[in-house]
Amino acid sequence: MGLLSYLDSVKTRDPAPRSRLEILIYPGVWALGLHRVAHRLFRWRLYFLARLVNHFSRFLTAIDIHPGAKIGKNFFIDHGFTVIGETADIGDNVTIYQCVTLGGTDPANGIAGKRHPTICDGAIIGSGSQVLGPVVVGERARVGANAVVTKDVPAGAVMIGIPARATLVDAKEYQKAFTPYGTPCSEAYDPATQKLEILQCEIEVLRKRLAELVAEQEANRPGKADDQSRTTA
Repeated sequence: MGLLSYLDSVKTRDPAPRSRLEILIYPGVWALGLHRVAHRLFRWRLYFLARLVNHFSRFLTAIDIHPGAKIGKNFFIDHGFTVIGETADIGDNVTIYQCVTLGGTDPANGIAGKRHPTICDGAIIGSGSQVLGPVVVGERARVGANAVVTKDVPAGAVMIGIPARATLVDAKEYQKAFTPYGTPCSEAYDPATQKLEILQCEIEVLRKRLAELVAEQEANRPGKADDQSRTTA
């Protein structure tokens, strides 16, 4: 993977930077680069040096990635303040927003094994989310902000809440290309669009209320009871 292609992959997911040079000073980019060094040292069993690089990276970027974590191509941490555990396994083109924890659980049998999550290709982990234990987050799944995931997430699912649960989202929505922050930039702050949506909601409420009033008046209409009694007789 070339540096330029990686920077371009970040730019497609973040509308803020104006150039590749700007992306080069992102803490998430530095954290990933230093992790590549620490992970190689870890694989060579130079654990102290790997941890030394890890601690330097955490001091520099406020992102803590254990040297043992396995990370694929085009991984992007937006902003930072993220913790990734030792046995975490992250696929390609994964995006993580700020204040996320890919945390571990204490094995019931006391044997250190797979304690941290597996994040599959194209997944998006929203800010403040906690993904805990050896769970699998499926391909192109999306975990909403502040959700707590403790069970496997199906591919393409959108998870919200504590504990996280799947929401009903049209497949066409989660199969589309990555959209920064989940909303097209051209529509993010369009007052006309927002006003139209509000008016549509108000009209729908008024329609329901009108239907209720019509039904109520029909039920209380004079002579209605007499008609019913004659029909019964």
